[in-house]
Amino acid sequence: MRILVVEDERRLAELLKDGLEREGFAVDLAHDGREGLWMATENAYDVIVLDVMLPLLDGNTLCARLRTAEIWTPILMLTAKDTAQDEAQALDIGADDFLSKPFSYVVLLARLRALLRRGIRERPAVISVGDLRVDPAGLRCSRGDTQIALTPKEFAILHGLARRAGDVVTKTELLSQAWDFAYDGDSNIVEVYISALRRKIDKPFGRTSLVTVRGAGYRLEA
Repeated sequence: MRILVVEDERRLAELLKDGLEREGFAVDLAHDGREGLWMATENAYDVIVLDVMLPLLDGNTLCARLRTAEIWTPILMLTAKDTAQDEAQALDIGADDFLSKPFSYVVLLARLRALLRRGIRERPAVISVGDLRVDPAGLRCSRGDTQIALTPKEFAILHGLARRAGDVVTKTELLSQAWDFAYDGDSNIVEVYISALRRKIDKPFGRTSLVTVRGAGYRLEA
């Protein structure tokens, strides 16, 4: 899953990026409100972690503009303020959750998982493609009653395919789902993970649900 962290305290932003990447997330950083607004508008994220006190454009305004633009990505607001009024304001403008600084990383991670379970309003918490089930909050995958162990990158690519089941998803789109904004490596890495996924979600079950659409990308079928 892909997360955008909009935080002007660079040390905190890097700590969050490092921690979340160890949990298997792809993380992009923005250090001011204008950059955060551009990235949140131009890219698809599963969750946005948004500081309130930002240069150029504050977090409350950024959140309100995203909601006005009908971008419903779940937003967790961070702020040094901790009054009930501040929390109410954040929720009223469209944030999904609120966390005061200083905060526990364990709590932040738990709240992010809760937002992933909730998902974007139109998206189910657990995605089913035939008898294949993909649970983005629990990072779990199963085929029927059989649990399938996936690496974080394998899961991220499968999630990108499952959320658009039946559609052709390009290699570039899968790269953006599983790797951060700055990734400049070989795009053929996607093929390696697609092969690994076939060995795990299809071959043991006699299925061919993960299809290559030559010259276009990949499609996950029921």
